[in-house]
Amino acid sequence: MPFSLYTPTINHHHLYPTSWNPGKPNEAAIPGNQNLFLRGVLAFSSLRTSLDCVSDGGVEKGSRPTSPIRLPFVVKGTSEVSRFFWDGKCLQVVSVYGSAGVDFDDRLLRVCGSRVRDFFIPRQVKRNYLDYVKWKFLHRVFSSALQVLATQAMFTAIGVGYSSSLPSAAALNWVLKDGLGRLSRCIYTASLASAFDTNLKRVRFTTAVLFVASIGLELLTPAFPRLFLLLATIANISKQISLACYLATRSSVHQSFAIGDNLGEISAKAQIQTVCFDILGLTLAALVNLWIDNHKSRQAGIHYFVYPFFAAMDLFGIYQGLKHVHLQTLTKDRLEIILNTWIECGYVPSPAEVSEQEGINFLGVKGKSVWPIRIGCLNPKGQIPKWSMKTIQRLSNEDYYFVCVEILKGLKITEQPHILLSICEGAKAVHIITGLLQACYIRRVLLRNNSRWENIIEESDASDSRLEDWSVIVENGRRYAERDISNLIEHMLEMGWVVKSILLSTQEQIRYSFVSD
Repeated sequence: MPFSLYTPTINHHHLYPTSWNPGKPNEAAIPGNQNLFLRGVLAFSSLRTSLDCVSDGGVEKGSRPTSPIRLPFVVKGTSEVSRFFWDGKCLQVVSVYGSAGVDFDDRLLRVCGSRVRDFFIPRQVKRNYLDYVKWKFLHRVFSSALQVLATQAMFTAIGVGYSSSLPSAAALNWVLKDGLGRLSRCIYTASLASAFDTNLKRVRFTTAVLFVASIGLELLTPAFPRLFLLLATIANISKQISLACYLATRSSVHQSFAIGDNLGEISAKAQIQTVCFDILGLTLAALVNLWIDNHKSRQAGIHYFVYPFFAAMDLFGIYQGLKHVHLQTLTKDRLEIILNTWIECGYVPSPAEVSEQEGINFLGVKGKSVWPIRIGCLNPKGQIPKWSMKTIQRLSNEDYYFVCVEILKGLKITEQPHILLSICEGAKAVHIITGLLQACYIRRVLLRNNSRWENIIEESDASDSRLEDWSVIVENGRRYAERDISNLIEHMLEMGWVVKSILLSTQEQIRYSFVSD
């Protein structure tokens, strides 16, 4: 494993002097075109332990002993930290462990622990990755065990292992349910492609709940063998949808932990983790089946008691794991959290802070507030006040967006006012950030006088004073946004946010084109 250099302060160490003499004039130099592997071996073999040095610590007889000079760096390996000393003739290697004495058992544990960590964990990842792997372990073990129990139940339902079973009918049912499941997977992926980026955590957890529910349907097949095809098909459709979501979001989750361009290493380690955790899950399922075989009288309903516990642990592991996924890409919701924090507190929150505020939002109802901001185009079913329509009519070909107020009818009879941000064709990410920042400034003013503006919206006329008030609010919001945008983007880059593009949903990607009549 490659060594890394750093310079901490060291108080305790053990000396293992290594003799290394600089190249003498008589020694033959290594040819430049010599094999690199041979050159590495020769360089490594030049570092020898104290057994190769003379008995007086590496200093030749007759020479005056001198105190070694400590070089200003240390070398960190997989299981130990080494430092180098120069006594004038020999280069001595120092093994640093941070304590006065380390026995063989401690060193063995250190080496084994380091090897296990290198096997499962990439070298360069962010701090939250270990917490994510911990909860992934819980999720994969119980998920794998559930799948084994469900498969066993389905084999029982179709009569595998009984002389009265019909192999051809069972094979036909199995192929039919798999075909319908894969077809549903294609339809789901095509219809929900943009949500994998804009609502990654919510979609991932929702499909995880769907997957656990499909396991429950498969466990019911022995109780209803005549409904095997129906139950198995519905369950397989749910599992294929969950698999499609997992494959679509996996790269984004891995990218959030990457430092540099080591996405391939993180993906490889993730596969190793999955295989090892699934093997533990299979072992757990085998132990459960062994216990069932020893208690034949309780075998009939034991799966229904094991399933709720395993399912709860599976979903709990997924939920906790997703909380440690801090995405650096910008969506409308994340950008709105950043801009609100910037306006109210004067700083840009980190991806971890935004992730905590964003949450999983399982039911999609979090964040409903007064004067919500919507990105998209004008809704034909909505209403736009006349004083807001006047500002839209003033658009020019130099504008990359416009902000207005619209009134949309929700599920209830009451009408809810929204702030609409509509983006022009050809607008870049900086224009979207500027427009949303202006909309946030406008919302802050409207919230301060919420009752007054709600009364104005209920009235149908548009006086000159109201039009002037709205124009002043829009113009001030634009001025504040243009004033802050450069400093804001600079701070966002410092916090690790990816500002070169904004991930928007299908409806949010609708653009308008300016037409001069």
